Formats: sequence, C-alpha cells, structure tokens
Amino acid sequence: MSWRSGNQKLLHEAITDYFEVAIAANNPALCQLQTHEETHPGHGRIETRRCYLSTCLGTLPDAARWKGLKSIGMVESERFINGEVSIERRHYICTLTDIKPFAQAARAHWGVENSLHWVLDVTFREDDSRIRTGYAPENFNVVRQLAINLLKKEPSKLSIKRKRFRAALSDQFRENVIFST
Repeated sequence: MSWRSGNQKLLHEAITDYFEVAIAANNPALCQLQTHEETHPGHGRIETRRCYLSTCLGTLPDAARWKGLKSIGMVESERFINGEVSIERRHYICTLTDIKPFAQAARAHWGVENSLHWVLDVTFREDDSRIRTGYAPENFNVVRQLAINLLKKEPSKLSIKRKRFRAALSDQFRENVIFST
C-alpha cells in the first residue's frame, strides 16, 4: 500500500468519486467491489470499520503511472462516543487484490502512522520546527527518526520522552542509548 489522501489531489478526487458512486450503486459485482466490516467496542467507544476494495482502475487519471497498481481501497471508520457519531474515510492505492489482507494492512498501516507521527509531534515537536529551507527538513526528519529508533532500543521502561530528557542530562545514559547492542 502507498500514498495518503491529499498528496495527489486528482487521484484523491477520482478515488473518492469512485467509491461514492460504487457504494451508492449497491451492486458489488458491477463495480468489482469487495467489502469487509468489523466492529470493535472498547475505550469508551464503539468503532465500526468498513473496508472497500476494487480492482476497477478505469476511472483513475494516469493509472499506469503507479507501478504495480492493482486496486484502490477505502476504509470508513464510524465511531460512537457518548452518543455522538463521527465518520472518517481514508483512501488507498495498493497492490493487493483481496479484501481481508487489505483490511489488515490498512489497520496496521494506520497504527504505525499514528505511533510514529505522535512521537514525532509530541516528543520531538516536529510540527513546531522552523526548519524550512533546502534539504534541512528532510535531514532533520532522518535524524529524528534515528533518535526514535535508538531510544526505543534502549531497554529501560521509560517513555521515549523521558529517555530523551534523561539522555540530554546524563552523558552515561546518552552513551548507553547510542552504543547499546
């Protein structure tokens, strides 16, 4: 799977339009549409996740541009929290052609995305960075991700944020983080 909504505006619009029409048509065979639904209660909410996958690529602009592209997918998350409903839709292009592996990959992908971006945003305050010119943003992103990997590898039970703070204060702890095996 690759690509996130919004990175490619025309592609995003084409996929969004496709799924709106395909779901409204209510004829999965006609639209080459596979569906899968899961409901998960917990953490004070009920979440229903509906996955849609289609191998019909004829409506995409310049589909040949995406090497190995075999399908488009959408995950719709409907959450009931304290009597209120929220719906979020995420769109994907991918090389998978079966709905179950797609559903598993989409869920795993989102967990990794949330985990990494949360650490970058909260612990490293990446969104507040004023680094904007040349290759500096990319270079600092690599350094931040390297630091996260080193801090995760350090065996203590401290949070990433606490490990980072402790490494800033202690030469010995910083050495353990950098040179741990």
